Amino acid sequence: MAARKEQTIDEKLKNLYLLQLIDSELDEIEVLKGELPKEVEDLEDRIAGLETRLARVQNQAEELEKEIRQHDVNIETAKTLIERYEGQMDNVKNNREYEALMKEQEMQRLEIQLSNKKIKIAHEKIEAKQQAIDEITAVLEKNKSELDRKKVELKEVIKETDKKEKQLQKKSGTARKSVDSRLLNAYDKIRSTYRNGLAVVTVERDACGGCFNMVPPQTKLEIGLRKKIIACEHCGRILVDDDVLQESPTETAKGETA
Repeated sequence: MAARKEQTIDEKLKNLYLLQLIDSELDEIEVLKGELPKEVEDLEDRIAGLETRLARVQNQAEELEKEIRQHDVNIETAKTLIERYEGQMDNVKNNREYEALMKEQEMQRLEIQLSNKKIKIAHEKIEAKQQAIDEITAVLEKNKSELDRKKVELKEVIKETDKKEKQLQKKSGTARKSVDSRLLNAYDKIRSTYRNGLAVVTVERDACGGCFNMVPPQTKLEIGLRKKIIACEHCGRILVDDDVLQESPTETAKGETA
């Protein structure tokens, strides 16, 4: 198998800049999508949290309802016992039995008072829980409506860009194979450093197209010759001249000599 031909600096820069142009188009699509994917994800997480909170409050309200029903049972039981004790008082034989029955009746009346008090407190708590349920439900419905709207927006954006994005991803994959491996690693590292994803930039008006710091005249001349890889001394981005995709300086010189 024939060894792969070593690329010239000019070829390396061309291939790298072509990759940057493709990746920049992909970045533009991501910008077009904007924050929609993240917004959809955040809304889904928020809705899940609200639904969990709503279920918890509803369960607490149901537990309070059960507590009220149990107190109702306790009250009925106490009333039944009071009636029974009253019936037994007709058959008491001495003051001790009479006082014991009176004491039992008083205890049951206290049980009724205590249960009624707890029922009142439980109803107040249920009212507060219901208010919380109404508030959570309102926020939940608002978030669900917003999520539906965001999903429609995202679907439309994806519909518009999906085909082009897939084509660019394929082109990017192909272009990456043409880039020198060490240069590719540097490119990916620089790209990940900056939000705009620019790792390779042209010199514009004697300044770096990435950080806009001035490029010395001698450095600009060397960039135009494409004899070595030159990075901006301020931001570290790889610098190329505007004509990098045109005929190389060497080829132009040969043509003029001929």
